[in-house]
Amino acid sequence: MSLTSATKKETNTYELEIAVSGEDLKAATDKVYKRRAKDISVPGFRKGKAPRKIIEKMYGEGVFTEDAVNDLYPGAYSAAVEEAGIEPVDRADVEILTLDSEEGFTFKATVTVKPEVNVTNYKGIEAVKTIYRVTDEDVETEINRMRERNARIITVEDRAAQDGDNVVIDFEGFVDDVAFEGGKGDGYQLTLGSHSFIDTFEEQIVGHNPGDEFDVNVTFPEEYHAEELKGKPAVFKVKLVEIKGKELPELDDEFVKDVSEHDTVEQLREEIKKNLTEQKDRRTQEEYENKLVDQVIANLEGEIPEVMYENHIDEMVRDFEYRVQSQGMNIQLYLQYTGMDMDSFRKTFREQAERQVKIRLALEKIAELENITPTEEDIEKEYEKVAEMYQMEADKIKGIISEKDLIADFKSSKAIDIVRDSSKATEEEEKKDNGEEA
Repeated sequence: MSLTSATKKETNTYELEIAVSGEDLKAATDKVYKRRAKDISVPGFRKGKAPRKIIEKMYGEGVFTEDAVNDLYPGAYSAAVEEAGIEPVDRADVEILTLDSEEGFTFKATVTVKPEVNVTNYKGIEAVKTIYRVTDEDVETEINRMRERNARIITVEDRAAQDGDNVVIDFEGFVDDVAFEGGKGDGYQLTLGSHSFIDTFEEQIVGHNPGDEFDVNVTFPEEYHAEELKGKPAVFKVKLVEIKGKELPELDDEFVKDVSEHDTVEQLREEIKKNLTEQKDRRTQEEYENKLVDQVIANLEGEIPEVMYENHIDEMVRDFEYRVQSQGMNIQLYLQYTGMDMDSFRKTFREQAERQVKIRLALEKIAELENITPTEEDIEKEYEKVAEMYQMEADKIKGIISEKDLIADFKSSKAIDIVRDSSKATEEEEKKDNGEEA
C-alpha cells in the first residue's frame, strides 16, 4: 500500500488517493479463491474441486477480485489515514479509480476529519461559585427516603387510588369506537403521577377503587408518532385491578440497626449529614466547573462537522435503548407511550450532544496548548483508578479501555484542572425559594 496523495478539499474534508500493489492484490485474490472455491459448483467437477482457471473462465476472470479488493481496502485505508496524520470522524466515501489484476488497484477515499479548533482566554475565568449547605430538613428528607425504600408493599382495599400509588390496570384504547393497534394492555403496572402515559390518563385513575371499570378520555398530541392518532380524541376502557400502597416502618433504633451499621437514630443522622455534605460539596464543584466550561466553549473557534453531533446523538440513543431494555421495555414502546417518533426523540439529545462535543474539542485543544502528556506511570495509575472504580483487575480494564482513550480522558481531566485552578471564584450561599440564604 502507498498513499499517493492527501488533499484538503474543503473545511474538515480530506481526499486520499491510495494505491495497492499487484503483488498484494494477487496474494489477496489467492486467499479469496481458497476460501470460496469449496462452495462453487462447476458442471463436470465435484463441488469444490474445479480448477481455478475453469472457475474464472466460467464466471469471469475477476470472480475473486472484488472480494480481494474488499479484504485489502480496510487495512490500506487505515495505513493511509495514519500516514496522512488525519483523524476521521465518519466513514469514508470510497471510489475505485483503477483495477488491474496484474498492476493492482487505486482508490480515492473522501472523509470528514476532526476539525482544527482554537481556544482563547481559558485562564483567569471569573465565575460565581454557589455554596450548598446541609440543613436539618435535608437530613430528615433522606431519612424518609430510607423509610420509603424499606416500606412494605401492601394491597389496598379500603380506599380509592391516590397519586403515588402503584396500580395494576387492564386497558384498551378506542378512537371513533375502533380499537387501535398498540392500545391494549392487561395486568399493566403503573405508578400514578409518573406521567408514563399520555397527559391526564393517570389523573383520571385517581379516586377509583379496586374492581372499578371506567372510561379515561384523552387527546393524542399533535406531534404523536402514529399519523392516524395525531390530535385525535381517544377513550380508554380501564379496569382498576389492584392498588398497592406502602406501609412505612417506624423511625427508631431497631429500624436504624436493620438498615445501617449504626445503633441509634442520632448516629444515623450524623452519618447522613456527613454524606450529604460531601454530595453538596461535589455539586458546588461540578456546577462551578460547568460555568467555567460554558465560558471555555464560548471561546471555542472552529467549524465543527455536523456528523460529530449526529454520531454523539447515536451514542446517547444507544445508551438510552440499553437502559429501557434493562427495565423490560423496548424503544418502540417507549416512543409510543411518549407520543414521539425517532426524529423528535433524537432532537431531545441535540443540545446536550453539541455541548459535549464542543467540551471535548476545547479540552483537547487546551491539553495541546499546555503540552499535557501523561507518563507511563500516569497511565498505570489511571488504569488502577478505573479498575478500583469498577472493582476489576487492571489487566482486564486494559482489555476494555484502550490506552488511546485513557490518554484522551487523562488530558481532558488535566485541562479542566488548569482552567479551574487559574479561575477566580466569587462565592455565594445557596438561595432558598423565598430568596433568603440557606
